Amino acid sequence: MKWFGEIGYGIPVEVRPGVVVTEIQTQQYYGDVIKNSRGLNGNGKMNDDLSVTNQISIIADHFSYTYFHAIQYVTWMGSKWKVSSVEVQMPRLILTLGGLYNEPRTQT
Repeated sequence: MKWFGEIGYGIPVEVRPGVVVTEIQTQQYYGDVIKNSRGLNGNGKMNDDLSVTNQISIIADHFSYTYFHAIQYVTWMGSKWKVSSVEVQMPRLILTLGGLYNEPRTQT
């Protein structure tokens, strides 16, 4: 199955001397869904948490190789999913998805 979507990278940025925050930078990629599965995590909760163990393979560029360790999420099927692991298989990156990604709240 083919895939096109956004990958969000958590890049540390110094906002003033001594203060570093993580900003999400996004890139668009094409790839292939090489594993498509889902699961439910009960953990004693009333409502189970949905998780997927899908794997998406992308052709990596210089940016994705440089910051593969900072990949936070992937958009898939209209939602943002946490990336639980990244495997480097030149010239590809294999991204394994986990649960839904919750965006950090901004301080006001």
